Amino acid sequence: MDITRGLNYNTVRRILFGFAATVVNVTLAYISVRFGLPFYLDTAGTIAVSAVCGAFPGMVVAFATNILCGLFNPYSLYFTLIGVLIAIVTSWFVRRKRYPRKLWIPLYVLLLAIIGGAIAMLFQLMLIGSPQFDDVSQIAAAMAGSKSGATFTFYATLVNTGLNIVDKGLTAGAAFLVLSFIPESFRSSISNSRWKQKPLDESEVNELESHKHGSIGMPLRIRMIIMLTLAAVALVIALGYFSVTLHFESTKTEYAKNAREAAQFAASVVDADKIDEYIRTGTIVDGYTETEDMLYKIRDAAAGVKYLYVIKIEKDGCYVAFDLDSDDTPGYQHGEKIEFEKAFESSLPALFAGEEIEPVESDDISGWVYTAYYPVRNKEGITCAYACADVSMDYLSDYVKTYLLRMILVFSGFFVLILGYGMWVSDYSLVYPIGKMAMSVEGFVKDSSEQDRLDENVRSIRKLDIRTEDEIERLYDLICKMASDVAEQMRSIRHYADATAQMQNGLILTMADMVESRDSDTGAHVQKTSAYVKIILEGLKRKGYYASKLTPKYMIDVEMSAPLHDLGKINIPDAVLNKPGKLDDEEFAIMKTHTTAGKEILEKAINTVKGGSYLKEARNMAAYHHERWDGKGYPEGLHGEVIPLSARVMAVADVFDALASPRVYKPAFPLEKALSIIEEGAGSQFDPKVVEVFLENLPEVKQVLRQYQE
Repeated sequence: MDITRGLNYNTVRRILFGFAATVVNVTLAYISVRFGLPFYLDTAGTIAVSAVCGAFPGMVVAFATNILCGLFNPYSLYFTLIGVLIAIVTSWFVRRKRYPRKLWIPLYVLLLAIIGGAIAMLFQLMLIGSPQFDDVSQIAAAMAGSKSGATFTFYATLVNTGLNIVDKGLTAGAAFLVLSFIPESFRSSISNSRWKQKPLDESEVNELESHKHGSIGMPLRIRMIIMLTLAAVALVIALGYFSVTLHFESTKTEYAKNAREAAQFAASVVDADKIDEYIRTGTIVDGYTETEDMLYKIRDAAAGVKYLYVIKIEKDGCYVAFDLDSDDTPGYQHGEKIEFEKAFESSLPALFAGEEIEPVESDDISGWVYTAYYPVRNKEGITCAYACADVSMDYLSDYVKTYLLRMILVFSGFFVLILGYGMWVSDYSLVYPIGKMAMSVEGFVKDSSEQDRLDENVRSIRKLDIRTEDEIERLYDLICKMASDVAEQMRSIRHYADATAQMQNGLILTMADMVESRDSDTGAHVQKTSAYVKIILEGLKRKGYYASKLTPKYMIDVEMSAPLHDLGKINIPDAVLNKPGKLDDEEFAIMKTHTTAGKEILEKAINTVKGGSYLKEARNMAAYHHERWDGKGYPEGLHGEVIPLSARVMAVADVFDALASPRVYKPAFPLEKALSIIEEGAGSQFDPKVVEVFLENLPEVKQVLRQYQE
């Protein structure tokens, strides 16, 4: 058997743990009832299971406990909600790590006492009208001075809560004491058996429940709670309605039958030949008292029958022969006339004819009653009177209300149990797996810039180990495969990108070498200017200058394409390019064309190589690195920040290298002189910010200069 699937070993242990806890609850409750203790002692197992396994298993133990305790405590089933609430509170306290704290232990016990004392007292008053324990009733009566009223109820609740502080303190203490002797590994294995993925700790659960996934509306967990609540409420209402309706109709039918049988029995004991005498003289007639006593016995033996009487129907009304006193209403005296009630108008012809009629429901003289009439016939079969039995519908309604109250108390615990089960299943089979997958995939999507982080995210997704054995698990498997495939594809793409970048760099350096090989004076010019450009860009970045422009990609593009800034010199004749003396005006005009030539060459390359964005900065540097900050440069006379930033950076790097390096037409300037010229050009020839960071990073500049001088 695969213990990771289905009913695994740890799940079996959790079930056995719950069964043992239920046995402990029932046993302690039986001892309490057997010895007449004013305690329940039926929550120790519930607390233990809730602390280890969570709210729902604790709720199941509480529900099972109350059902089994119903075998020796008739009111136990109505207090199911109390045990269920104790399971929820215990789970919350343990989950939040509250119970070890000194201040929270009394609060926890007090909360359990309020649930088991105050709420339970409310249920007791609704069910039986008084406290369940005589001791509580007597103490409360002594404190209040009576056994009724709001004061009595207050003291009864107070006393019952005080007893529950002792009760819940003992049971909670016993539960946690026993748990302290159970190995942590055993408790963890039982607790973790509820998870259908890698178990989450409290911080992970809190993070998951508070995490906002993008711009979603209502979280899945809230939707599930609403759906389950509505479903549970609808189920409880439907069950309650049909149960009460069926019970009402069943009881009404039973009582109607009892009323008809009582009327029939009463008709059999009344002497029909003496009806007129009974009406005129009553108890004076021989046998009247004996008959009345017999009628009392008949009424008292018929469940639900409140009124029993014998009347004679005349055209002008009903004349009383017998009418028994009830608990709250004295009967009519013999000979009294009673007017016909409206409910009997349709039955009067049959009554005048002495026929038997169907029971009649009315709400008039005797209140809301259901009346059965049975003819009292003499020996000749002539109807002399009617024996009538009334079932009080008010009594029946009160009975059904009591039944409804008990149903509500039973269903309240059942309702919370259904809701708890739904939340348990939805949390561990839907909300937590889907939420954790969403968080992992979100991290995978957001943090994919580096291959190591991408691989780590793939491993994190695999560590979720979701095993719901349904579509969720299949989705998880597909996500794992997709994430792994994407990581491998990204690895390949990065490999190809690196190879492409190396090829691009090689091509750039090759093109730069082609130019440099024609210019006898450059002397590693492209390498040095590229190094200076990098120093300047990093300095600008540190200072926060041009922050919106200096993105990592932009800086890489500029550094990579810097060697192409003099590409246009490939079009300059050797006689001009390598002339040892000063150029005349015509020759200088030819030399200046290397900027426009470089621009044209690189624009053709850009149009040919799609996606070669780095070449755009190469074009800018080639075209505008001889522009001046004051607008007196060439080829277009641009000024200030209209000049592309890459060209402004290259201008400083290019001029400094020309000054600090020997040329065929001049020796190298001393470093101090070269730096002085650069500094003097700030704000006229050069961007002052570029000059500023260049001068601030002289140690690095000197290092580059020494490297190539050596």
